[in-house]
Amino acid sequence: QVELVESGGGTVQAGGSLRLSCTLSGSPWGIYGIGWYRQVPGKERELVALLRDGFAAKYGDFVKGRFTISRDNAKSTAYLEMDSLKPEDTATYVCYVDEAYVRHDRWGQGTQVTVSA
Repeated sequence: QVELVESGGGTVQAGGSLRLSCTLSGSPWGIYGIGWYRQVPGKERELVALLRDGFAAKYGDFVKGRFTISRDNAKSTAYLEMDSLKPEDTATYVCYVDEAYVRHDRWGQGTQVTVSA
């Protein structure tokens, strides 16, 4: 069974940091792309960060150098280091994987990030 296992959300004060992780398990194909989107009720889902094979990391415009995405291919895991968090970063952060070869999109269950003022 293929699944994405997410961890690392929580509540932090403005200016603080959080680290999210996302692991793909059970896939026979591996990862072509992995990253996060975020969702706020009443708003469209927006890209946070994405790493695809052969491409530089892509970040949402709002990131402005505050977040860093990295990937451990041996563990099929990606990490999102979020620094200088702002209250407007409060959202559900959802892991996304584009599986290699079959190019099938998979989504995690989401993890809540809350930044208090």
